[in-house]
Amino acid sequence: MLAALLAAGTWLLIASFKGWPVSTTHSIVGSIVGFAIVGVGMDAVYWGKLGKIVMSWVTSPLLAGAISYLLFRSIQKVILDTEKSLENARKYVPYYVFLVGFVLALVTIMKGLKHVGLDLSTSESVSAALVCGVLTTLLGKYLVSRVVFDPNADRDFHYANVEKIFGALMVLTACAMAFAHGSNDVANAIGPLAAINSIVSTGELSQTSPLPIWILFVGGVGIVLGLAMYGRKVIETVGSKITELTPSRGFCCTLSAASTVVLASGLGLPISTTHTMVGAVLGVGMARGISALNLGVIRSIFMSWVVTLPIGAGLAIVFFFLLKGIFS
Repeated sequence: MLAALLAAGTWLLIASFKGWPVSTTHSIVGSIVGFAIVGVGMDAVYWGKLGKIVMSWVTSPLLAGAISYLLFRSIQKVILDTEKSLENARKYVPYYVFLVGFVLALVTIMKGLKHVGLDLSTSESVSAALVCGVLTTLLGKYLVSRVVFDPNADRDFHYANVEKIFGALMVLTACAMAFAHGSNDVANAIGPLAAINSIVSTGELSQTSPLPIWILFVGGVGIVLGLAMYGRKVIETVGSKITELTPSRGFCCTLSAASTVVLASGLGLPISTTHTMVGAVLGVGMARGISALNLGVIRSIFMSWVVTLPIGAGLAIVFFFLLKGIFS
């Protein structure tokens, strides 16, 4: 497990320094498979389970891309492509904000709260999600009310004031995406650490061992420090180099990606948050036409995805034998 952590961490640091949005999930799963093959044997890997995980890496960006495509097309139809775009934005945006609160609250309540001992019925879960959706809508209206509109701004860019509204709402969807990211990628990163703790505490590896709070704290601190130190280049790649993003397009991306990731986390699928977010950005770009996409950047991103799993496995094998030689 230490070899897996070292391998995944090494590759992620290299990729982040280069600005490649590679998958933490890819890296850690590939690393665990690599050391398991050489340390225990081919039979130690549950290949059927691995196949389902790999399939989720394909389906999650497709699902997020489809959702973001439909979201942005609806925004184009009811707001952007109308004569009274600002008036329609004020009219229809609350419905999109309600969707943010309702979807994320419903999935979290139905799938996430069971792990902390709160198991609600379907009707209770829907009711609670509706309340969360209404509260989120009120918060969204408050944020919009604080936006200062400039009539002259629309002369340079017709949708300048409309985009200001979506800029305020992206505060909500960015928080939702951060929540989704923490529910998925941090869990994958600290999985090996949890396994190590289980072995040290009980003398055996158990899937039902309790997870100490300090391990979650380590994962939380690590993701914050990583974002502060190495996040800028990856943010630039996803945010500006794949396709041009405006607040309305970013709103669709973060909402669709967050919904997909939280749903998958609730189902126990270790999907790639990175793949999902890139898929959502591609979906928004496709809504504007293939010419809106930077195909060269997309090609390099896909190549980094393909090599991540074998590189993670190879590095884990190297670190495994290195550690075995040092401590054996």
